[in-house]
Amino acid sequence: MSKQRPFLYGISGIFRRLALLGRDSSKRTPIPLRLVGGLALLILIGTLLLLAPGMTTQPISPMEAFFTATSAVTVTGLSVIPTSTGFTYLGQIVLLLLIQAGGVGFISLIVLALHLMGRYVSLMDRLALTRAMGLDKPGRILQILRNAILGMFVIEGAGAALLYLHWRAAGIAPPGKAGFYALFHAVSAFCNAGFDLFSGLPAYPNGLPNDNITLIILGVLVLLGGLGIPVFMEAFSRYRRKRMSLNTWLTLITAAGLILLGWGGLFFSEHLMGHGVIRDEGIVNALVQTWFQSVSTRTAGFPGLHSFSLVGSDSRLLIITLMFIGSAPASMGGGITTGSFAVLTLAVWNYVRGSDSVQVRHRTISQATVRRAAVALLISLAVVIIASWLILLTNQFSFNKALFEVVSALATCGLSMGVTGDLNAFGRLIIIAMMFFGRAGVVTLMMALTQHDPYHRRHLDFPEEDVLVG
Repeated sequence: MSKQRPFLYGISGIFRRLALLGRDSSKRTPIPLRLVGGLALLILIGTLLLLAPGMTTQPISPMEAFFTATSAVTVTGLSVIPTSTGFTYLGQIVLLLLIQAGGVGFISLIVLALHLMGRYVSLMDRLALTRAMGLDKPGRILQILRNAILGMFVIEGAGAALLYLHWRAAGIAPPGKAGFYALFHAVSAFCNAGFDLFSGLPAYPNGLPNDNITLIILGVLVLLGGLGIPVFMEAFSRYRRKRMSLNTWLTLITAAGLILLGWGGLFFSEHLMGHGVIRDEGIVNALVQTWFQSVSTRTAGFPGLHSFSLVGSDSRLLIITLMFIGSAPASMGGGITTGSFAVLTLAVWNYVRGSDSVQVRHRTISQATVRRAAVALLISLAVVIIASWLILLTNQFSFNKALFEVVSALATCGLSMGVTGDLNAFGRLIIIAMMFFGRAGVVTLMMALTQHDPYHRRHLDFPEEDVLVG
């Protein structure tokens, strides 16, 4: 009887069975594994698109396409091909879409699309999205996501409009391309991706234009993208709350402190000391460039200083530290996150004061949160050490350049000492793994690899015994 069905009915039956199979299998798939799988699938799609005809000005290898797609989807910005000269206009549009999709998140796009089409979004999808954005409660996740994406498009649109007006009036962008250049860089900045269309152009040997207006606009976009969805949602609904949440307070305080630390450190070492790369700049230009570099260093990866690869060793150490800490949880950036850094700093401070619990602002941070922060720190340190050793073993780079490249990839930052294009195939695979690891999230990826689902865990207590430490 099935042979007598019309062809279209047969095809629809196949799709129905595939949908049922996907739905049944999703119930058995741990949430962290679904998050990692969604990111990997998006990278695969991006790789195939970049390998298609008409995307590049010259043929590229599958490794180059894989590296670029991973960098775009993980919103990192490291590249082995100049974006301005290596890709056609169509290829640049594909990169823009990959950056935007990577910033929003693959699963976020799927869940939101189902919701807008009136489809039921399962509890597993809500939990997966909650885990992806670092939130605690899945109840209002769809409303939060919808508002967050709408706010993101509004901010990117406003940034693109400001850049367009400035670049068109100042003649910064190539003739006839001011609109696309403004949109590309607004998305790249807010998503903390670090891709730019100026590097490689003869008129911009140092890459991104570093006039004060451009740096201020891009810096604000980077800063907003690095604050995280929970902070935005609380800001939008501030009138409903009488008290700022501890997460938002810690995020804002930590971000401000790190920006001031990087700003002051870079201004002192690269301008005041008399041997830095911006020693000849005026005081205003030097302040704007070092502020922008401090904001961009923790996640975006735009080089705001002249001849960035020539900054001093003292500045490199400071930049590596800021990159490793990264941006806020559930934001466009990576690193161990400001949340982990703040929690561990508070834990040390409370321990020094003789307190067994981590307390701040008349609140107590749970021990589970402290453990997650410690796990993120230790795993990230171990990964950085192993990856740096492997690159040093297989490539002829100095230690500080290898370490810089690895930390930049893990933090999805994208800053480079100019050695990305010189990596061999194995070195590029290491950097690809670091970018994926940094975007997926340390704890999420480790749970995915061990197939451990935090929503389905067993509690088993054993007798305590002390171990000597310190």
